[in-house]
Amino acid sequence: MQIHIETFTVNKRFPLTISRGTTAKTTNVWVKISEDDIEGWGEASPFNVGNYPQSTDIIYQSILQIAPNLQALHPSQRQQIELMLNKAQIPSAAKAALDTALHDWMGKRAGLPLWQMWGLDPSAIAPVSVTIGINSPAGAKARVKDWLQFMDVKMLKVKLGNPDGIDADRKMLSAVREEAPTPDLYVDANGGWSLEDARNMCFILADMGVKYVEQPLPRGQEQTLVKLKKSSPLPIFVDESCFTSIDIPYLIECADGVNIKLMKSGGLTEAMRMIHTARACNLQVMFGCYSDSAIANTALAQLAPLADYLDLDSHLNLIDDPFTGALIEEGKILPNNLPGLGVQLSASAARSENCRSNT
Repeated sequence: MQIHIETFTVNKRFPLTISRGTTAKTTNVWVKISEDDIEGWGEASPFNVGNYPQSTDIIYQSILQIAPNLQALHPSQRQQIELMLNKAQIPSAAKAALDTALHDWMGKRAGLPLWQMWGLDPSAIAPVSVTIGINSPAGAKARVKDWLQFMDVKMLKVKLGNPDGIDADRKMLSAVREEAPTPDLYVDANGGWSLEDARNMCFILADMGVKYVEQPLPRGQEQTLVKLKKSSPLPIFVDESCFTSIDIPYLIECADGVNIKLMKSGGLTEAMRMIHTARACNLQVMFGCYSDSAIANTALAQLAPLADYLDLDSHLNLIDDPFTGALIEEGKILPNNLPGLGVQLSASAARSENCRSNT
């Protein structure tokens, strides 16, 4: 098989602020795998969690180095390819791009969308949440208005962990609820609280009707998280504390659910393992994203019927996403009926690609 790698930069309509900083744009990696006149697509987006930074350059170079070894294999040899990627210890986001491209190739070869190949039921897909980053109360209200004008919002994800403290968090969340009294709310602190603040906030959030709280304490404080879970009136989900299925059994005592992301897991193959492992451990499942385009979010949407909650909205906040894929209908992200991922170039990106090909 042939492997082609290129980068593309996407810009956010609204910069996103979380407890660790603000992101306005990212440069992602687009992987194309070709064999038998079929081309499969995958994406890697950079992220940084604690001691696990995965920059665009690290991702790109790792794929570039492993590509010559992969070219001797056929896209259908996914088990052998996975063993090779694991042995090379390439970053999880790089694995995600390659694994997603292999799945896309397989679906296109079969002429079926991935959700149909897995026998899944799109009617079981839960609403997708849209994200409100850390902001002033007035800024948060304005962002809520933007989302409400953009789509039928069923669920809002509110980023807390404000460096100014939990009083600032409370005021911002109150403003969000005032502007959007109907949608369900959940909160993601991205590890921005201490144990004491997290305990106080969980009771405040419960009184405000929040459904659950995500990653209240920093990665590495899972034993402390056990104490919080015992006293919290809200379910606790972990994100930064959970990368792959190996992590999940150790989280049973400190969490009620896990956030699965393609870039952390290393692709759809491991995401499926994580789902089954979480269910076996009696944990709930949510899907999340980083600064992903429609490629990665459409890929994970193929597994959406297996999730309790969905946070796959990053591509909706892009002003220049080169790709189109999953549909947004009645507050839900729905994979389409095209084979494989069902992802195509946007009209503007297709024109640019044609111009480049003709020069």
